Amino acid sequence: MDMYSGHINRLIEELAALPGVGAKSAQRMAFHIINMPQQRVERLTDAITSAKANVRYCKECYTLTDEEICPVCASVKRDHRTIMVVENVRDLAAYEKTGKYEGVYHVLHGAISPMLGIGPNDIKLKELIARLEGDVGEVIIATNSSLEGETTAMYIRKLIKPAGIRVTRIASGVPVGGDLEYIDEVTLLRALEGRTEL
Repeated sequence: MDMYSGHINRLIEELAALPGVGAKSAQRMAFHIINMPQQRVERLTDAITSAKANVRYCKECYTLTDEEICPVCASVKRDHRTIMVVENVRDLAAYEKTGKYEGVYHVLHGAISPMLGIGPNDIKLKELIARLEGDVGEVIIATNSSLEGETTAMYIRKLIKPAGIRVTRIASGVPVGGDLEYIDEVTLLRALEGRTEL
């Protein structure tokens, strides 16, 4: 027997389908939303709808943005000769929080995983190679220290090394099997500063 009416149950189910949200958290959020003033609910729904309609990939690095080019790629203060390759937008955000990295990024939107049927053509590798035709001095590979992340790093190294571009890998301050988005800024900074040649 359902404890709540259909509208409440539907809201709880939709919230529980979000990543990292369990049944109890979804229930708390649902009740919070129901008790919010109508104007705040409208602002929330408008923000969700607007983000879904207007956010797209940056034409340079493939992070999420509502402009053609993201603020990082558009900045003249950034070192466009240094590209850090990350698996996802959350990893980019984690490095940006350090406030110390001055280059630009390339977001792969995944990692090579033969077990899951994800090959090089399923992530943004062709787009990375196209960027390397410009004036690039170093590619920092900052994929996760998982089997998939390491496989992706080695594949990228093999693609780039013949072009004479310096290829580095973030240092082992990042624990093996750890996801970058959950690691503190100091550890991320040490990993960046201690990167090694591949």
